[in-house]
Amino acid sequence: MRGLLDLVLPPSCAGCAAAVAASAVLCARCDARLPRLASGASGASAPPLAACCAAVAYQGDVEEWIHRFKYPRRGWRGLDPAPLGVARQLVLEAARAAPGSSPERVIPVPLHPRRLRERGFNPAALLARAIARERRCRFDAALLLRVRDTPSQTGLGRRARRANLRGAFRVRDGASMPRVIWLVDDVVTTGSTLVEAARALRRAGAREIVAICIARTPEVRED
Repeated sequence: MRGLLDLVLPPSCAGCAAAVAASAVLCARCDARLPRLASGASGASAPPLAACCAAVAYQGDVEEWIHRFKYPRRGWRGLDPAPLGVARQLVLEAARAAPGSSPERVIPVPLHPRRLRERGFNPAALLARAIARERRCRFDAALLLRVRDTPSQTGLGRRARRANLRGAFRVRDGASMPRVIWLVDDVVTTGSTLVEAARALRRAGAREIVAICIARTPEVRED
């Protein structure tokens, strides 16, 4: 079926529409424009995270791709698969570079139910599902809950972000807790959201938590 589709609609670059191989999302030129992290995807992190991995810096073309992925246009224009394709490619790159044990479960950083209703989907859940599918492990969007509808983190400093997120997450009542968890989000800025979510998982019995993201802001320093 894929071969027939390629004859009718040859695969093209999500960025410039140039012809690409069937498995490629971007052509070599557009792919080279992405600011991949010089030190690789895997980054050191303070407890309770064992590591925090991202494929690219949150700047340049990456900002545009992630914005299009998280905020699709309304109507038929929102059906453009290109941003999801790029986001999936990059988060899988980060996952492949993750250190430590293979995950027993892959979970997204959850949205509060009100925000999920407003947005209609959780971008982190789409990324986590793609990772779980490639790693052939369990995807679980209900293990971790966001119980406080926290104000936006935009413009807040590190201490304010920590205070804003305190007590925002808890593990679902009665949930069995895997030993190794990969916690997925789109962008890591200060790491405060990931750290607070990881604390809730550790309190419930998780032993090793690795954060996987598409991108990190250039100035990020882990909590």
